[in-house]
Amino acid sequence: MKVFEANITYSVIDFFEKSKELSFEDINEKLKSISGINTFFKRQYEFDELTNTISIQKKILKEPDRSEYGDFQTNKNLSDKICGLLKKNNINPEIIVEPTCGKGNFIISSIRTFNKIKYIYGIEIYKPYVWETKFQILDYFLNNPKINPPEIDIFHYDVFDFNFKTITEKHKEQKILILGNPPWVTNSKLSSLGSNNLPHKSNFKNHNGFDAITGKGNFDIGEYISIKLISVFSEFNGHFAFLVKNSVVKNILLEQNKTKYRISNIRQYNIDAKKEFNVSVNACLFLCSFNNQIETTINEYDFYSEKLINKYGWCDNKFVANLTLYQKSKKIDGKFPFEWRQGLKHDASKVMELEKINGHYINNKKETVDLEEDLVFGLLKSSDLKGGVIDKSRKYTIVTQTKVGQATNYIKYKYPKTYEYLSKNIDFFTKRKSTIYKGKPLFSIFGIGDYSFKPFKVAISGMYKTTLFSLVKPDNNKPIMLDDTCYFIGFDTLIEAKITSYLLNKDITQNFIKAIAFKDAKRMITKDLLMRIDLKNIIEETNFEELHKEFGYISIDTWLVYKKNLVKEHSIINMQLDLFETNTLHTTQHIHNGG
Repeated sequence: MKVFEANITYSVIDFFEKSKELSFEDINEKLKSISGINTFFKRQYEFDELTNTISIQKKILKEPDRSEYGDFQTNKNLSDKICGLLKKNNINPEIIVEPTCGKGNFIISSIRTFNKIKYIYGIEIYKPYVWETKFQILDYFLNNPKINPPEIDIFHYDVFDFNFKTITEKHKEQKILILGNPPWVTNSKLSSLGSNNLPHKSNFKNHNGFDAITGKGNFDIGEYISIKLISVFSEFNGHFAFLVKNSVVKNILLEQNKTKYRISNIRQYNIDAKKEFNVSVNACLFLCSFNNQIETTINEYDFYSEKLINKYGWCDNKFVANLTLYQKSKKIDGKFPFEWRQGLKHDASKVMELEKINGHYINNKKETVDLEEDLVFGLLKSSDLKGGVIDKSRKYTIVTQTKVGQATNYIKYKYPKTYEYLSKNIDFFTKRKSTIYKGKPLFSIFGIGDYSFKPFKVAISGMYKTTLFSLVKPDNNKPIMLDDTCYFIGFDTLIEAKITSYLLNKDITQNFIKAIAFKDAKRMITKDLLMRIDLKNIIEETNFEELHKEFGYISIDTWLVYKKNLVKEHSIINMQLDLFETNTLHTTQHIHNGG
C-alpha cells in the first residue's frame, strides 16, 4: 500500500501498527535508535495521519509518472553494482551526500556496501519520495537489527537552494562521497512542463545574448547540479559519483581547462540506459576524486565489463574526443582559412519544404502547390549527405530572401502565386516561437547570404555519424540549398570545390575529425569542429601526383594557383576567387565536362 503517496512495506506497516500508542517524541526517538534518521516526523499530524491511514487502509494513491521531468529512478540492482564498483576502487566513505535521493535506493546500497559510514545526508524536493526513502531505510534496519545505523538526515528541500557548505564545515577532515542520479532533463524542458525545480539563474555559463537565444543557454539540470557540487566539495577529501548523460561529462571536462577544479582520476563508465531506465540516451557513471592534482583528461570504460574503451579530454590546450587518434593527426589542428556556414532555417517545414511529383510541387501537408519557379530551389538535409557527388535533390524549398533581414514585399508583385501561397499559410510564420524572427520581415528565413547561391558546395551532415564530405553541384543551373542541420562552404568553380572535397576526405583529415568529434553528441559535427581543420597543413601533406591520379588530368598550374589562393585567411569571405586565368581555363572545362 501507499502512505503519503509513498510505497510502504509490510514490515514498516507492522512496526507502526505496534507503535501507534507512542507519543510524538517517543516515536521519533525510537525511529532514531532503529534507523539513524533524525526527526523522522517533522510534525505531530504526520505521525497521526500515517497511523490513521494504515489502520483504515485508505489513501492508496497511484504514483504520478515523473519521467517527463527527467526523473529516472535508479533500480536497486544498478545502485548495488555502482556501490560495488566504488568499493572495488578502494572508495569507502565516512560521509554520504545524496543531493537528489529520490526513493533512496542509493542510500540503501551505500549502507549495504560501505562499512565506515558515520553520516548520511539525503536531499529530495518531491515529498512522497522523502517518505519512501525514510520507509526504505526503516525497513532495512528492521530486517537487519544487528547493524548499527549511521546518523541520517533526509531533507525535503530544493537542491538548488540547499546550503552544502554546512556539510563541508561539519565534516572537513572526513572522507565524503557525493553519490546520486540527478534529473536527466534540460532547463528549457522543465520550464515547458511548468516545473519550479530550476536554478534561479538559468544562463549559468554566461553565454552572450545571441548564444543564449539560439540554444547554448539551454543546459542539462544534471550538469548544473554536478558543477555546483564539484565547486563546493573539490577542495575536500572524497569522491564524486553521478549517473548523468554523457554530454554532461563532456561539458564538465570541457570547462575544466578554465575552472581548474581539484578533481583527478576522472572516469566515465558507460551504461545501457535503455536496459536500466528504458530511455534512449547515452548515459554513464561519472566518477572522480577530490582534493588531488588538477586533471583534464578522462578514461572511458564499459560499465559492465570495466574494459577501457577510450581516453579523451585536453591535449596541448585542445579538446579532443580520442587522444590516441589525435596524436596521429594533430598537425592539422589549427584554423580553417574561411568560414563554414549552416544552411537555411525557416521553422515552417509544413509549407516551406516541397517534393516534386509528376511535375507538381507537393508540400508537407500533402497539398499540391502552384508556384513560380524562381524562388524554388533544391534542398538537401543531413540524411542526404553521405559523401560522393550530388546534383539532384529529393526535396525543394522556397527561398524568400537573398540575405538576412531583406524586405519580402517584392514577392507580392513579382511572384503573385508564391505570395498567395505564403499568405494563405501565414499562421505558420506568425506562430514561430524563436525570437530570431521577432521584428523581421514577413516570411523571413535565416542562414541565407551570398554564400548560399554559390553554384558548387562542399557539405557535411551535422546530425549523422558520417564524417565524409559531399560535393554538391547545381541542378538545372540552379544552386542546391542545404538546411540548417548541414555545414558547407561555397565555390564559384567546380575545380576548387573538387580539390577541397578531396583534401577534406583524405585519411589524415578523416582521422582528425574522428579524433575530435564526439559520436554520442546530438550534433556530432559542429562549426567549431570544422573551423579547427587546418587546410594549409593538409595541402602540405598532399603532392601533385595524388591529385593527378584522383582527377585523371589536372595541370600543375591549377594546383599551384589553388595552393596560393585558397589558404589566404578569409579569402572567400573578403574576395571572389579567380583561380583560373587563360592558361588554366582548359583544365576547368575538362573537369567540368568530366564531372
